Amino acid sequence: MEEIEVKIIEINKEEMIRKILELGAKKVFEGDVNTVFYDFENNSLADKESLLRLRTKGDKAFLTYKEKITQEGAKVMKEIESEIADFDTLHKILLKLDLKSSKNYKKKRTTYKIKDTLFEFDEYEDIPCYMEIEASTLDIIKEFIKQLEIDKNKVKNWTTKELIEYYKS
Repeated sequence: MEEIEVKIIEINKEEMIRKILELGAKKVFEGDVNTVFYDFENNSLADKESLLRLRTKGDKAFLTYKEKITQEGAKVMKEIESEIADFDTLHKILLKLDLKSSKNYKKKRTTYKIKDTLFEFDEYEDIPCYMEIEASTLDIIKEFIKQLEIDKNKVKNWTTKELIEYYKS
């Protein structure tokens, strides 16, 4: 599956939620998301712009592999994901396979959906709230940016790593 998304930084969360609700969005998730990224000692996954992620989202857990396709206009990744039964056991297995836990992130996420398009509001402890729009095409994303009257300067095709680096600098 291809994941196509953009991040909208420095948003007014309440105003944006009001706007997407007016467009017919429904809330589909609200809760904590805890993420652990893994790589080999030689950083071979990062070197080929891929990632392996183990994540809890509420009371569910997922293992995800992503591979960068492009960042032109939006972040586009090939994504393979599976829900798993036991986060802790899989974490131990990945470490036994000589993967190292490279980064750990915790955030609060609220997700809304219109048809197949997701609007995800992420809140880290030390980063201003931002919204991701994930859709099946870049054209759909652009149409929502227009409908929501989003300043194009706030639309970023960044990875999470790039977002965090932007606010840490």
